[in-house]
Amino acid sequence: MRFGLLGPLTVHSDAGTGRPVGALKSRTLLTALLLRPGRQVPLDTLKEALWGEHPPATATASLHNHVARLRRALATDGDSRLRAVPQGFLLHVEPGELDTELFAARLAATRSAHQRQDWTGVERESAAALELWRGRPLADVPAFAQHPLVDRLTDQHLQLLEWRYDAALQLGQHEFLTAELGSLTREHPYREAFHRQLMLALHRTNRQADAIAAFHALRRALVDELGVEPGRAVREAYQEILTTQPGPAEQPAPAAARPRPAQLPVPPANFVGRSEQLRAVHAALTTDDGQPAVAVVSGMAGVGKTGLALQVSRSLREHFPDGQLFLNLHGATQGVAPLEPLQALGVLLRGLGVEPRLIPGDADTAAALLRSTLDATRTLIVLDDAASAAQVRPLLPAGPGCAVLVTSRPPLAALDGATHIPLAPLTADESTALITSASGRDPAENDCPAVRRLVELCGQLPLALRVVAARLAVRRALTAEALVELLTDEERRLDQLEYDDLSVRRSLAVAHDALLTSEREDDRDAALALRRIGALDLAEYGAPLLARLMDDEEPRAAAALERLVDVALLEETDFGSYAPHDLVRDFARELAGRLDPLAAREAAADRALRWYAAAARESVLAILPPGGERDRRLPEPVGSAQPFADSAAAFAWCDRELSNMAALAVNFAGLPAHREAVLALARSLSPYLQRRGRVEALRVLSEIALATARAAADPAAQGQAFSDLAAGHYMAGQFEAALALNDQAIEVWRALGDDDRVQPALGNRGLLLRDLGRTAEAAVVLEECLLIARRRGVERDEAIVLSTLGNLREQDDPRLAIHFHRLSLESGERIGDSIIRQAARTNIGYAHLTLGEPDQALPHFETCMRLLTGNDDWHHESQARLGLVRSLHGLRRDEEAERECQALLGKAAERGDTYSQGLAQHVRGLILDARGRRAEAVAHWQEALRALAGTDSPLVAELEELIAPAVVGAPAPALLGTVPSPRSGGSGAAARR
Repeated sequence: MRFGLLGPLTVHSDAGTGRPVGALKSRTLLTALLLRPGRQVPLDTLKEALWGEHPPATATASLHNHVARLRRALATDGDSRLRAVPQGFLLHVEPGELDTELFAARLAATRSAHQRQDWTGVERESAAALELWRGRPLADVPAFAQHPLVDRLTDQHLQLLEWRYDAALQLGQHEFLTAELGSLTREHPYREAFHRQLMLALHRTNRQADAIAAFHALRRALVDELGVEPGRAVREAYQEILTTQPGPAEQPAPAAARPRPAQLPVPPANFVGRSEQLRAVHAALTTDDGQPAVAVVSGMAGVGKTGLALQVSRSLREHFPDGQLFLNLHGATQGVAPLEPLQALGVLLRGLGVEPRLIPGDADTAAALLRSTLDATRTLIVLDDAASAAQVRPLLPAGPGCAVLVTSRPPLAALDGATHIPLAPLTADESTALITSASGRDPAENDCPAVRRLVELCGQLPLALRVVAARLAVRRALTAEALVELLTDEERRLDQLEYDDLSVRRSLAVAHDALLTSEREDDRDAALALRRIGALDLAEYGAPLLARLMDDEEPRAAAALERLVDVALLEETDFGSYAPHDLVRDFARELAGRLDPLAAREAAADRALRWYAAAARESVLAILPPGGERDRRLPEPVGSAQPFADSAAAFAWCDRELSNMAALAVNFAGLPAHREAVLALARSLSPYLQRRGRVEALRVLSEIALATARAAADPAAQGQAFSDLAAGHYMAGQFEAALALNDQAIEVWRALGDDDRVQPALGNRGLLLRDLGRTAEAAVVLEECLLIARRRGVERDEAIVLSTLGNLREQDDPRLAIHFHRLSLESGERIGDSIIRQAARTNIGYAHLTLGEPDQALPHFETCMRLLTGNDDWHHESQARLGLVRSLHGLRRDEEAERECQALLGKAAERGDTYSQGLAQHVRGLILDARGRRAEAVAHWQEALRALAGTDSPLVAELEELIAPAVVGAPAPALLGTVPSPRSGGSGAAARR
C-alpha cells in the first residue's frame, strides 16, 4: 500500500489501484494517523483534528465509527492496519509506503551529492524527489492546512529546486531554466537564489541585457521594500555577468571527491553467539527517528566488545554508503593514555579528507567542523575502547543519517540518547563452540568433559577462551585434559591465560593500575577495595562487608564498589550486591598477595569474620524466643553488629550472606588466629540453618565447629557441636549416626553437670530411638527426660517431652498419643509458644491419619499452615505440608493433594533437602497410583528411593517393595502409615526434625 501526503491525500494498493478514502472526516482522520506513522496517536489529538478545540459530547463514539469506516477502506484480505492501543490508535506503515519518507531520503541524498559537488548525482536524486511532489501537501485536508509539516515540506521542495538548478547550471543545461526560473522569481520575489540562477541562465544564453535587468529589478525590490542590498552570491553573479563574455561558461574541472572512508578492521575469525546483542545493535543503528543513532556496547575486559562491534559494523556497510570510520580511543590500553577529544577529532577529520592545515586547534571548533563535514551524509563511526562519556560527546555527529557505535568497559550511562547493550560472558555452549572453531580441533574431540571444564575455568570469557584455543591450535600434543590440569592451579591460572599479545592479566591490570595511580581518592579507594576482595576471595560483596575489610565507613566502601563497577571489575548482581568474575577473583587474589603485607590481609579477614559472627549472633536473638534454647545457644560476643528489626529481617540477611559465611568458615577454620570467630559463627548459624532446612550447610558448619572446639579444648563448645551435627544427620534421615552424635553430646553435658542441656538431649535420644524402632528404650529415656523437665520447672521443655511421648505412642495407641499432644498444645497456648502449638497441631493430625481419619486430621494441618505464615521454620512447614497432602489424598481430593505435593517438592529442592523430597515423592506416587497412573507412580517411587538411599528411613524397604517387578501390577495402599510423623519443636537440635 502507498500513502501520499505530497499533494492531495491519496491511498493506492501495491498494484497501483487508487483506494477512495471517502468523506472529509475520514481523510482528516487518516492524515492525523499518517503524521505519526507507526506510533500511538492519542484520542484527544484525533478529536481535535476532527472537531477542533471543542469536540461534541458524542465525539468518542463518533471517532470509533470513523475508525471503523477507515479500517474497512484500508483492509487488505480482511486484515486491518489500524489498531486500537491504550488511549489512542496506531496506523502501521511499512518502510517505503509513505511518500514523505521517500521524499526525505531523496532530499538527504541530494544534499549529500550537492556538498560533494556531484552534479550528476544532484540531478538524478532531485529529479526522483521532485517526481513525488504533486502540489501543496494536504491540499484537500483543511484541518491541517497550517500544520508545520506543510511549511517544512514546501521549503524543502524549494530547496530541491535550487539544488537542481545549480546542477543544471554546472552541467550547461541553461535553455530550459529561464522559463522556470522566471516563473519562480515572480512567485518568490525575495528568494535570492532563484534570482541569481535566473541571471546566470540569461547570461549564459546570450541574454546579457536581460540578466542585468533581472539584477536591477531584484535590487530595487529589496532596497525599496526591505531596505537591504542583494546578498554576496547575487553580487558575485552580477560581477560574472559584467566581466565575462555572454554564452556558456567554461566548465570548471570537477572538484576532487572527498574519500569515502572504509576503515573497519577485519572482524575476529570464529565469531560465535551473541545473536540477541547483534540484533539489538543493528536495530539501534538503523532506527530513523531524525536523530543520529548512538549505541554503546559495554562489559568487562575480554568479553568481546570490539569483536561484536566489528561483526555488526561489517553488516551495515551498505546502510552507510558515505563511509565507515574506526577509531581506538585507548580508554583501557596498557601504557597508552586515553585520546583527548581534540586528538580524536583530528583523526576523524583527516579520515574524512579534511586537510590537516584546515583542522582547528581547539576541540569545540573541531567538533563543529566534524558535524558540518558529516551533515547530510550516511556515515558510521565506530569508537572503540572509550574511557568516558566526556571523551565521546565531542565526537558525535548531528545529522540524522549518521550512526555511532561505541565500545567501553564502563556503561557510559551519562551519554544521553544512546542505546546501551551490556555484554556478559558467553554461554557454555557458545564457549565450547568458540574453542572448537578457533583451535581447529575435531569437534568430536572437543565434545568431552575436559573441554567443558576448560570453559568453566575460563569463566566463559571470550579472551580467555581464545587464549586456550590458540594454545591448543599450535601445540597439537597439548590435550584438553593437560590444559585443565594447568588451569586448575589457581595461583598460576593467569600465567596460563597468556599467549602472544593476548593476556587476561594485562587486560585487567589496565583498570587497576589506572585506579592505583589516580589523583582521585575514590579511585585509590577502589584499588584498595579490589585488593581486599582478593584477600578474602568470596563470590559476592556488599558495602557492610567491604567496610570491615577496608576498616572504613560504609558510604566510602559503597563508593569504592560502584567505582569498580564503573571500570568493569565488578558486576552489580542485585541492588547493593557486587560480584567479581572468576578470573577477576584470581587477579584480585594475586594483587593482594603481591601488594599487601600478610598482616594486613589477615587483619582484614579477621574483621570480616568477627563482623559476620556478631551479625549471626544477632540473628539468634531475632529468630529464637527468649530463654531456653536461645540462652543455651548464644555464644559470647566476638565483635559488634547492628541488631535485626525482626526475625524476617534476620532470615533475609542470613539467606543473602550464607554462602559467604560458609566459605569463610571453611577457608579460615584451621587457623588458630581465627578460631574464636569461626566457632562463634558456626554456633550462631545453627538455628537459622535448621529452620530453613539447609541440611548440608548445617552438617559442614557443625563439623567445622566440632574440629575447632576440639582444637580449642572447649568441652561446652564440643557438646553443642555434637548436638548440631546430630541435627544435621537427623534432618538427612541418618538416624543411627544422629543417635551416636547425640549420645556424645549427652556424655559431655553429664560430665559438665549441665541438666539444662542434658534434658533436651535426652528428648532427642528418645525421638531417635523411636524412629529406629527401639520403642522400649525410647520410653525409658523419655520418662527420665520428663522427670528432669518437671524438676527444672520449665513448662516449655515439659511440653516438648509430652509431644515426644505422643509420637512414641502414635503407632500402638493413637488415642493416647492425641492425649499427650493435646497436653502439649495446652502448654503452648498458656505460654504463648507458636512452635509448640504448631508441632502439637501437626502431631495430632498425624495421629488421626494413623487412625484412618483424614477428615479429622485435615483441620489440624490447615491450622498449622496458617500458624506458619510469616514464621520461617522449614522443619514444621515440611511436615505439616506433607500431612496436608496425605489428608487431602485420603479424602480423595487428589488434585489439591498433587498441587500441595508439588509445592513441597519445589521448596525442598530449593533447600537441597533430599530427605523431604524423598518423603514427598513417595506420597506423590501413592496419589498417582490411586488415580490409575501406575507407571508414573513407579517413576516417583524410584526418585524417592534414590533420595532416601543411605538414610535410616523405614520407607526404603517399603519403596523397594512398591517398585519390585513382582508387584508392579499390584495396587498400592491409598495411605501408608509408615511415613515418619513430624517431631516436636524441641529446643534440642535433633528434636527439630
